[in-house]
Amino acid sequence: MVSNDKQAIERPLSSAEVAELELHARSIRRYILEAAARGRQHIGSALSIVDILTILYFRHLRLDPSNLESGAGDRFLLSKGHGASALYATLLERGILAKEIFSTFGLPDSRLCGHPTAGTPGVEISTGSLGHGLAIAAGMALGARLDRSPMRVVVCLGDGELNEGSNWEAALFSAHQKLAPLVAIVDRNGLQQEGPTEEVASLEPLAHKWESFGWSVCCVCGHDFPALHAALSASFSSKRPAAVIAKTTKGRGVSFMENRMEWHMAQLSGSELDRALLELNQN
Repeated sequence: MVSNDKQAIERPLSSAEVAELELHARSIRRYILEAAARGRQHIGSALSIVDILTILYFRHLRLDPSNLESGAGDRFLLSKGHGASALYATLLERGILAKEIFSTFGLPDSRLCGHPTAGTPGVEISTGSLGHGLAIAAGMALGARLDRSPMRVVVCLGDGELNEGSNWEAALFSAHQKLAPLVAIVDRNGLQQEGPTEEVASLEPLAHKWESFGWSVCCVCGHDFPALHAALSASFSSKRPAAVIAKTTKGRGVSFMENRMEWHMAQLSGSELDRALLELNQN
């Protein structure tokens, strides 16, 4: 279980801790790439959130991988369910999802669906119909307050997903109810299925939008572990719901995929997998 010592969790990361997180992130990216060689995956969207999931699962989320059924600990929801391979790979790396289960992902009759499905170890809710995750997270946070539970709720949203009006209804409700600690992390990679977010339906000034709804806001690089750590520590200490706008790169970690729309969803050929893994191992 991640330490419940608030002071230990919030102190700045040491260089050794950053190096350890980088190793976990590299392993998670490798699992994602291998899965994408077995079948078509939303690979770009998965690679952009790896560092976010790594800092959450290996530093901040209070959970016991051996006793998830107890209901104790924090809750994480991947609202942008098309990034499922990143969540599955992180759960594997964290010791929550068995290797024999993950190794079937992308194959016919696998237990792991293309979007997270309730009943999978470590998956709280079924997601993929975009725009629902924040509202569900708000309900969980309100329930925790009513139960006087110390449970914290974190939800990861895609930036294109913010086109859905239900997110802003949930944001309004959460601020009115002062639902803290509720943390929404926006994967701000700037691309959605139809093209750049600012061309499809402009989101900027995004930070001001969240602030105007009554949320505390941090804007950080979503691939910088110390910055992510500081932003999450501040967000969990906020008296209001908190939004972390994490600027990321779609396809992060593989140069020929980065910021390329064609890698929104694809299957890797054998040569592409070899090239990607070689590059990943050299970084």
